[in-house]
Amino acid sequence: MNFLITGAAGFLGSSLANLLAREGHQVRGIDDLSTGDPQALSPDVHFTRGDMNDRPKLWTLLQEVDCVYHLAARVSVPESILYPREYNAVNVGGTVSLMEAMRDVGVRRVVFGSSGAIYGTQDIQPLTEGQTPRPNSPYAVSKLAAEYYIRTIGGLWGIETVSLRIFNAYGPGQHLPASNPPVVPYFLRQAVRNGTLVINGNGKQTRDYVYVDDVISAMVAAATAPNLNGLVINIGSGKETSIRALANLVLKVTGSQTNIISSAQASGGVSRLCADLSLAAQKLNYKPSISLEDGLRLSLQRDVRFKVTKELSINGAQ
Repeated sequence: MNFLITGAAGFLGSSLANLLAREGHQVRGIDDLSTGDPQALSPDVHFTRGDMNDRPKLWTLLQEVDCVYHLAARVSVPESILYPREYNAVNVGGTVSLMEAMRDVGVRRVVFGSSGAIYGTQDIQPLTEGQTPRPNSPYAVSKLAAEYYIRTIGGLWGIETVSLRIFNAYGPGQHLPASNPPVVPYFLRQAVRNGTLVINGNGKQTRDYVYVDDVISAMVAAATAPNLNGLVINIGSGKETSIRALANLVLKVTGSQTNIISSAQASGGVSRLCADLSLAAQKLNYKPSISLEDGLRLSLQRDVRFKVTKELSINGAQ
């Protein structure tokens, strides 16, 4: 098949692009490189640097494409609170531009990378796709708005659509910014450096951590599975883990003796998030196969950053 992946140089995009290329598909990728790394992509992926609102460029890249994976987005919740207009322009405006370009060229299927963050605070766990979203950040609002645009425009213009609400994905190659980094790579980096692990809030808040390979397996299935049009589908591990339990597990897999402290004044976000995977199992034959402990070990083994950091830490102590 011929694929276009937006956000192709990002964490999930590069993993997906490289897998599809290895399987013999024709893969094109576009990314503005605001956070992505083109060096993460296989030479077999035809990469273009570009903006999601550049419709002429999209028209060119969409020629003869069978399916689009739309993963391009700004993804930091704290950053979205500071810059909601930018998040709307990229996450919502870029999505509408893509759908218009797909209509113009005649591409008939799109798989959208949405987020479990759109659920917000809910009384019932695990979360099912039928629950009313309660987004509590501009990032979550932008993802929900993009879902609605994709489904509505797809219905009007005859484009098959499916939105995958991905929970807390982690794994090798995950972007680690200086401010507000994702918790899993942050904890791993701190642990191999023997630096303190700082927990926001009381540490009792839970999340659903899903390893990147499991997410990619769901994405691959969504490109060709029948009877998905218009659906939103949860993608997670189906297991609930507290932030404090995650920190303790990171210490276990790294062998670190570092301290864990809580920052009570910092917000820990919503109290619980856990995905119900019944619809994913039914529609995508999805069954996550990698436990959190195994996923953390794989992240340490496969991610060069953690290996180098650990070596520097050991050499510095000698």
